[in-house]
Amino acid sequence: MLIERLQGKNIGNWMDKGKALVVIGPRQVGKTTLVRQISQSLGRKTLWLTGDDPQTRAMLDNVSLGRMQTIIGQNEVLVVDEAQRFTNAGLMLKLITDHIPNIQLFVTGSSSLDIASQTKENLTGRKIEFHLYPISFAEMCAHHGYLRERSLLEHRLLYGYYPEVVAQDPPQAQKILADLSDGLMYKDLLTLDQIKKPSLLVKLLQALALQLGSEVRYYELAQTIGADPVTVERYIDLLEQSFVVFRLPSFSRNARNELKKGKKIYFYDNGIRNAILKNFAPLELRNDIGALWENFLIAERTKRNAYSDHACNSFFWRTTTQQEVDYVEEANGMLYAFEFKWNPNKSGSFPKSFSELYPNSQIAFVDRDNFEQFVNPMGR
Repeated sequence: MLIERLQGKNIGNWMDKGKALVVIGPRQVGKTTLVRQISQSLGRKTLWLTGDDPQTRAMLDNVSLGRMQTIIGQNEVLVVDEAQRFTNAGLMLKLITDHIPNIQLFVTGSSSLDIASQTKENLTGRKIEFHLYPISFAEMCAHHGYLRERSLLEHRLLYGYYPEVVAQDPPQAQKILADLSDGLMYKDLLTLDQIKKPSLLVKLLQALALQLGSEVRYYELAQTIGADPVTVERYIDLLEQSFVVFRLPSFSRNARNELKKGKKIYFYDNGIRNAILKNFAPLELRNDIGALWENFLIAERTKRNAYSDHACNSFFWRTTTQQEVDYVEEANGMLYAFEFKWNPNKSGSFPKSFSELYPNSQIAFVDRDNFEQFVNPMGR
């Protein structure tokens, strides 16, 4: 099943402009498939080098310019797939962009543990970076129609949007997600020898999954899983760099009672979160529907912003007296505040204190009857 990805057009707009085109994101979200589609459409001689192949990694370990030129030969397009698995990936890519300028370079990576730090240092001004996420609501609407996708909303809240999962029935989806969650947790982290105690990582992921939508404190997490706060923070850093989870900071303009260092942690995909907890019970039997809805909306908004090049800062807002706004965006000097409700018939109120502190902000409620504009790349 071929699903057209919105990021494909964005990547195409930067072809042949002297830039390395770097596609990063979680494993198994379709980075390699997307780059293969784009490269095949060019009709040019293409060389693929994959970091998942030990022989290729050994061949390119500390490679010289002359050796690299020989390897590339007459190819016009070079794809370096899973680049984070190459030793000194950033230096190798800099060598190519600096000294072999007539080739179009594509790079994919499923972890920023190596690739982001190295490419930021070595490819400054030489690359354009694109984030690819699990398939979005908007992409599925374009694929098989709005009405069809809208009817699958409960399924998406439970099983998410990984490409292998979107067309599967629940039993198959659960099996795929179980395999994916194990791979996402361990493959790059253990390969790079970053995680010394995998059992702690599992406990941490379970604790984060249970605290979805709640403010996270490293000290409390450490007590829960039997670790120290420094280890908890480092493991969360690694999980974020591996695109398993992402942090949402608290918004503050230094009002006395605003939280200034608060944070929430969300999963890029609902299905992965539910697989970690091994809980795929239907919505009517769950007590976490609010958290699932919140994670779904914020993950979809993240995709929407990335694919539409909507530059903004994202936050939640809370006071010491427990006044809260689920999601706040700051863009072009404006504040946009959103409260999430699963049930459109349930009355909701917006914190008066937020409106008083930020009287020029725009506020809106997002529920399952009107969420499309919030997650649509064409919406504000």
